[in-house]
Amino acid sequence: MAVRAVRGAVQLERDEAGHMDDQVRQLLTAILDRNALTADDLISVWFTATPDLHSDFPAAAARGLGIVDVPLICAQELDIAGALPRVVRILAHIESDLPKSQIAHVYLGAAATLRKDIAQ
Repeated sequence: MAVRAVRGAVQLERDEAGHMDDQVRQLLTAILDRNALTADDLISVWFTATPDLHSDFPAAAARGLGIVDVPLICAQELDIAGALPRVVRILAHIESDLPKSQIAHVYLGAAATLRKDIAQ
């Protein structure tokens, strides 16, 4: 097993706790599914949110999925003029036999424009 990193992002339609929970759960589930991972493969997960999101902690969605023994942390993205609004990003450190080139980074909806080079 090697330590790898997998990225993902989703743009929310609105700053509402239930909506954030739903969208972050979808993103995290897609990251796990597309990389054939389970919660046991997670080492740690960083969540970031753009400064216009205030309704909840993105990490709460992971806890809601039953990911309870993995270190999670939330941080705020830089407030850059012209940046895509209402975005939650994930950087997960994982254990995987996949080579780096086969890691599936997941960018859902409008967030796919953030990283066209690696979005699946």
